[in-house]
Amino acid sequence: MEPIYIAGIAMTEFGRHPGRSLQDLAQEALNGALTDAGAQRTDIGVVFYSGITNGHLQGQLSIPGQVVMSKIGIEGVPIYNVENACASGSSAVNLAVQSLRAGTTDVALALGAEKMVVDDKLKTLALFEAGWDVSSAEENYETLVKMGEGVVPPPGSRSDRPYSKFMDIYAAMCRWHMKTYGTTQRQIAAVCSKNHGHSVHNPYSQFRKAFTVDEVLAAPPITYPITLPMCAPMTDGAAAAILCTEAGLKRLGADPKRCVRIAASVIRSFTHRGIEAPQLHVSRQAALQAYEISGLAPEDMDVAEVHDASAMGEIIQAENLGLAPLGLGGPCAERGDFTVGGRIPINPSGGLESKGHPLGATGIGQLFELTTQLRGEAGPRQVEGARHAIQENGGGLQGVEEAAVAVHILSKV
Repeated sequence: MEPIYIAGIAMTEFGRHPGRSLQDLAQEALNGALTDAGAQRTDIGVVFYSGITNGHLQGQLSIPGQVVMSKIGIEGVPIYNVENACASGSSAVNLAVQSLRAGTTDVALALGAEKMVVDDKLKTLALFEAGWDVSSAEENYETLVKMGEGVVPPPGSRSDRPYSKFMDIYAAMCRWHMKTYGTTQRQIAAVCSKNHGHSVHNPYSQFRKAFTVDEVLAAPPITYPITLPMCAPMTDGAAAAILCTEAGLKRLGADPKRCVRIAASVIRSFTHRGIEAPQLHVSRQAALQAYEISGLAPEDMDVAEVHDASAMGEIIQAENLGLAPLGLGGPCAERGDFTVGGRIPINPSGGLESKGHPLGATGIGQLFELTTQLRGEAGPRQVEGARHAIQENGGGLQGVEEAAVAVHILSKV
């Protein structure tokens, strides 16, 4: 297959931006990616725009990409709106790869932008309730929370404040892992502590405060075993990536030493597997496919960014990507394997629980971190000698797993 490269990539600081508009955030991300690639707006042949909250929170249905792009100086070219739950940004990148390989253009843009922090927090929380089959929402919920049966939450370990139902489901996944493999709440807290520690060195992160494991455990509960620092916050932000073929790179005159090759780009959807068959998890299947396409293996990976909307997500996805044996993600986290300087650093950005989770921009933000790592430009959070990196980004729920999953493998040129 023709090689595809990330020539330019950028992101805004993720966080609460009450004084900034959606297009303002998108403008910053686009300008950064163009500068990084040495490109102009007129060089872009196609746009894939990811912004899944625009309709629900801003009322801009149907053509959010065309509206935002017109306000930041891109028009006339094909613009596609991509919605694939929390995996939307990564899906936009995947579609850009396909478009380039199809020969429709030699330079493509994937851009994700969200304004999720609004006055009505319940309205934002309601958005997550659309991340499964709404025609059977209660049935979905009851099926998923049953995964947690067999572990009794201690008294006082559930918040009396509103939170997303998805946290009940993440908690159920935690308790299933606890009863099946012996994972402990302290091991989950170790993931959280590690990620918040990484975030201190990330200027783009929404939170930049370190927590000890004991501080994570003592924090206000959400629903057992999840405490507040273990959860991704509501976030505003944008991220953009300019992808090119080799011809596109030559046309832009991009510095080949800073270009990163997309060695694999995979999207897969859920199957009706049972919870007792974790080896068939959609993320695991996507990772196996990505490794086959790239000709690489888990042991070749030097750094990873995975979807940790709650800290437990990192443990589950580390196992799915083959970065830890099935059932042993917790002990690996506790002994420091996933810390920068450890065996396989995961989420050096701080992860979603620290960096933030502006849904449509999240996947591109993960790829920004990995590109920065492979370029050797990550500063105090740099993974020394990183040559190959893997990203996992999931979205929605169907059956007992994510409805959509993206896995990308990036390689240093």
